Amino acid sequence: MSTQTKRAAPPHQVPSCPSPSPALGYKTELPRTPLRRLEDEEARQEQRAAGLERSCSLCRQMELTRKMPMAPPANGRKRKCPPSGLGDLHDDMLERILARLPPASFFRLRAVSRRWRAAAASPTFLDACSRVPSRDPWFLMLSESDRPSTAVAFDAADCSWNHCRAAPRSMPVAASGGLVLYRAPATGGLTVANPLTGASRELPPPPQGGEELHAIAMYGAPYRVALFTGELPDLSMAVFDSSKNSWEGPVLLARKSEDSSPDASAQGGGGGDDTVYFLSKSGDVVATNMQRSASKQYSSVVVPSSERGEVVAYFLSHSGNVVACDTGCRTFAELPRILPVYFEYSIDVVACDGAAYAVVLSEYLDTASLRVWEFADGAWRQVAAMPPAMSHGFCGTKADINCVGHGDRVMVCVSSGEANGCFMCDVSSNQWEELPKYINGDGEANEFLAAFSFEPRVEITV
Repeated sequence: MSTQTKRAAPPHQVPSCPSPSPALGYKTELPRTPLRRLEDEEARQEQRAAGLERSCSLCRQMELTRKMPMAPPANGRKRKCPPSGLGDLHDDMLERILARLPPASFFRLRAVSRRWRAAAASPTFLDACSRVPSRDPWFLMLSESDRPSTAVAFDAADCSWNHCRAAPRSMPVAASGGLVLYRAPATGGLTVANPLTGASRELPPPPQGGEELHAIAMYGAPYRVALFTGELPDLSMAVFDSSKNSWEGPVLLARKSEDSSPDASAQGGGGGDDTVYFLSKSGDVVATNMQRSASKQYSSVVVPSSERGEVVAYFLSHSGNVVACDTGCRTFAELPRILPVYFEYSIDVVACDGAAYAVVLSEYLDTASLRVWEFADGAWRQVAAMPPAMSHGFCGTKADINCVGHGDRVMVCVSSGEANGCFMCDVSSNQWEELPKYINGDGEANEFLAAFSFEPRVEITV
């Protein structure tokens, strides 16, 4: 049997108690000195700090887990999905974002979800679209084989082709803002439509004056439609006001006094609209009476007038003269010819940045030139010209041109039996480029004769 020897403790130590036997089930603590108590307090503070840090980390993980939706179990295991992004946005904010998208992108992205599709009919979404100050133009293209189901528009922003809607059994004759005016060739009825949404409205029949229709103009907001009838120098005008849903007129237009100048009469302006015949360089008899395509038969362009809310409408007479009608002053004037009457050329009028221009395709010395002219201070001056390398291809083709403008851009559609093409010109910089070809469903390239420009807006009503 072993014995324990009891030792005396040093003076600076507390006598120790004998170690308890594990079988007793309890243990005793030694008395703690001030140094021991200080160490214990520091340890407890470190434990509290570590626990607090673990609690904060756990809270952060729980918050992330709450925001991150869980995907359905796959193969018995769960996985986390990334945040949904736009799906977490409030409806108002989402509609503001969608309203800023280009119209073509918005129509493609509507299929993303039912929520995005429902936004197209939301009044707050349409209000958000109306707050967008301006949009890049679309050009509604026309060809001889045009059908309402195959209406095509060129998007100037994306340089791409898009399908749009057209009024059935009608031909576009004018456009303003986001609306296009159609005319039924059989009945002469007028219809206003939004090419993006397809919403349309038939206008009341215009007053019957018994005179031949000469040109149609569309302008303003709320929109107005002006009909110019009669033959020079006896022109009349009737105006439809959409805010009143009624026609006014017809009223007789007075000729401006400065229009009857000797130079204008000598060049063919101011002397009525008589047809002149002459021999071309090939020996053919040519008449100055213009043969316009059906798509541009009644077309005109408008620029702001000095009268508030009124415009000056420019169109071509039967003899090729440019006629300017002021809807506010109820007057008209024939501008002098750009080229002599015995020249063979194609001409069209166009409006850009609040100014009217004439585009002329002519041939001289076995070459062709396409130039843009502006009438200012009583005379025509050239402001842009197609590079000779591009225009020379139209020499000898007897091509016809139809033009349309929007902002600082002019689109020129050149058509003939031998050469066809659509070109875009930046008038301010005189930069020209040819548009890409549109390939239809049969794999063939469409040839376009003319175009009308409009601003693609889904919120505009008729």
